[in-house]
Amino acid sequence: MLKIYNKSNINDLYKKLKNRIDSKFDEALKIANEIINEIKNNGDKAVKYYTKKFDNVDLDDFYMTEKEINEIYNKCDKNLIKIMEKAAQNIEEYHKNQTQNSYIITKDGIIMGQRVLPLERVAMYVPGGSASYPSTVLMNAVPAKIAGVKEMIILTPPKKDGIKPEVIAAAKICGIDKILKIGGVQAVAAVAYGTDSVPKTDKIVGPGNIYVAAAKKLVYGIVDIDMIAGPSEILIIADKTANAKYIAADLMSQAEHDILASSILVTDSEELVNQVNTELEKQMKNLSRREIIKQSLIDFGGCILCDNIDEAINIANDIAPEHLELAVENCFEKLDLIKNAGSVFLGDYSPEPLGDYFAGTNHVLPTNGTAKFSSPLGVESFVKKSSFIYYSKDKLKEVGEDIIKFAESEKLTAHANSIKARFEDEK
Repeated sequence: MLKIYNKSNINDLYKKLKNRIDSKFDEALKIANEIINEIKNNGDKAVKYYTKKFDNVDLDDFYMTEKEINEIYNKCDKNLIKIMEKAAQNIEEYHKNQTQNSYIITKDGIIMGQRVLPLERVAMYVPGGSASYPSTVLMNAVPAKIAGVKEMIILTPPKKDGIKPEVIAAAKICGIDKILKIGGVQAVAAVAYGTDSVPKTDKIVGPGNIYVAAAKKLVYGIVDIDMIAGPSEILIIADKTANAKYIAADLMSQAEHDILASSILVTDSEELVNQVNTELEKQMKNLSRREIIKQSLIDFGGCILCDNIDEAINIANDIAPEHLELAVENCFEKLDLIKNAGSVFLGDYSPEPLGDYFAGTNHVLPTNGTAKFSSPLGVESFVKKSSFIYYSKDKLKEVGEDIIKFAESEKLTAHANSIKARFEDEK
């Protein structure tokens, strides 16, 4: 099931991972750009047109009413609501440690500092296709609330059978009552530029299909975005002590997302590879998305055989996966060697779905190797920072000549003059 790679052909796997969505993304950018331009020029009318075209729904009112929200909420499994409430508590407990404080520095006539300010309005995209993700509502909304965001708006595509009750329940748990019944590129464009009915937001967060991802890329700079998320990824570093049954289960937990998802085992044990392949065949038979899982594992899965675990860690750092599991002896001793990963899961009883749903760490993570330079979504994703400076006259005079010389070295004489103008009458 898993193709085996080693030093001689590992670049083939790297190339496959890199090219997973490149060609399709270019086409998605073209389509998204056309729709965005229509929304910019025609506002609500264009939003309604594309909602009818793609979702086959005629929109009269973009927002869900309180009555609609409550009716759908009441259809949600009450036990699931309790579970989501527990998850929200765990997410809050973890993320409240990420808050940052403003600060002031004072020294002899100088006052400087930094203010940490929440974003005013944030839009959260929630997919509404074959799968719905209430967990993503929690992962986005809880840190935004901790940051102090004043207004959160959910974007989710309307469907003939209605919006999923669990999504509405997650929104209510997070105190969100503004739910826009629009999705796709048209939703991204509407909150990026604003229409008569839809307010412009400061940031757009949340996953979507390839067209949503393309739209977010195109509007970045008009608004902020969380990231351009690619297909889901898991990489498991395992030694001979690892449990093949657990590894197979965890590889498939990501493969079921999408045929483009990537599930990779990196190990120094060929015997473990054989055991994992046997488990994959055995367990897959009982899973509802087995065809997606199988295709994903064939196209973008694999096993990399290494000489030792330190080599496996070097490969993992090169790939920089979204999720990384350390299924090795003394896993905590290896943790500091992991430099590039969205989130790390340690030991036999910390499977990736624990982070997806319940533990409290965020599941909005960098993909496509971007864990080399970016971070999971968190409280800091929903704040901005502003600096301030105060100098007394004496302090500015003391450093004035230095500033003038610096500015003139860059041929910016108006900058220099700004300093000179304050003291030339004293000469």
